[in-house]
Order: sequence, then C-alpha cells, then structure tokens
Amino acid sequence: MPLLLLIRHGENDFTKKHKLAGYTPEVHLNKRGQTQAQALADALKDVPIKAIYSSPLERAMETATPIAAARKLEVQMEAGLLETNVGKWQGRSLASLRLQKHWKVVQSAPSRAQFPEGETFYECQARIVTALDSISKKYKPQDVIACVFHADPIKLTVAHYIGLPLDHFQRLSCDTGSLTALYVSEAGANLVKLNQRPPFDFLPQSAKAKK
Repeated sequence: MPLLLLIRHGENDFTKKHKLAGYTPEVHLNKRGQTQAQALADALKDVPIKAIYSSPLERAMETATPIAAARKLEVQMEAGLLETNVGKWQGRSLASLRLQKHWKVVQSAPSRAQFPEGETFYECQARIVTALDSISKKYKPQDVIACVFHADPIKLTVAHYIGLPLDHFQRLSCDTGSLTALYVSEAGANLVKLNQRPPFDFLPQSAKAKK
C-alpha cells in the first residue's frame, strides 16, 4: 500500500472563531487558509504524488486544488472523507458546547459518544478507513497519495492504523494546513510524521528535483 499524506484543510472562519462547521455548505478558506494551502502546494510540488483525493466540502477542495495544480493532477472527490457528522452540534461554538454534559464524553470517552442526530466516532472511523483502504488498493507501495480532509477523521485514521484505542484519539493533534504521513502495508503501519507544517524534509523527491 502507498504512503498516505493526510492533509487537513486550511483555516476558515469557523475554525478561526472556534465553531463546528460540520457539513455546513459554503465554508471557504479565509485569507490565512489560502496562504496555508499555497504553502502546502509549494512544499509538495516536487514530491511524486500519484493522485490527490479530497473531502467534497469546499474548505478541503480549496486546499487540495493548488496542491493538485502544482502537480498537474485533478482533485478526486471522495465522499468517504467527509467531516464527522456532528448533527445538531453543527454551527455551534465550542464555548457553548463545553457547557453540555455530553462534551465530556466526546473528549474523555469518545468510544461512547454519539453526536445528537449525527455519527458515532466508530461510524466515522469505519467510514474513513473504508475509503482509505479502497483508495490504497489502487496504488503500488512506492506511490505517494495525498488525501485532504478534516481534523477528527485524520486523528481517527491514525488511531486505527497504529492500534491506538479510540478513547485515546483525542490526545493526537491536527492543525489547519498540516500534514500527517502514514505508511500502511499488509504487515502493519508506520506513522512517519504527525501534524507537520511546511516545509517538509522527509518526503521522497522526484528525480527531476534531485538533479
């Protein structure tokens, strides 16, 4: 299976104001988010990325687009990479949600948490892993695949592949505009980097870049 570059989308006004965007439509990158997306594109332009997949949500697609353009690739939308469905919590501020009794469950015992009229973390994790396994099977072990999506799904992905209990996944970090590199094979998984910001010095460069 290939090296997976798990990229969180850039900043938007929901993340800046500490609100849960969820599936809210028309959430676009703000100025800082656009700068983060371009920084990722610049840092990855000489990496031999074979394909780029993205969550269909605008903030992810807008982060993936300059990365794809630098490599002359098309962004492939993948519904399985959507953000966690937070149900009735969508659009609400984290400050108000911290007052909810269920907030402590979400943070401390996520394996028992379900968002009101939304997903459980198990359901989200299963959806994401199914999508990534399906993507990975299309490529060779030496290939590099970029996937642009969201914070909790990326952390849930890492937890699954390295065998971290779901109740511990909130201990991981995933900032806007960051990259997490994960190599997965039939024999196991190796977390190469977690929550890294550009520039990157650990990725394979193209033959052209090495000259």
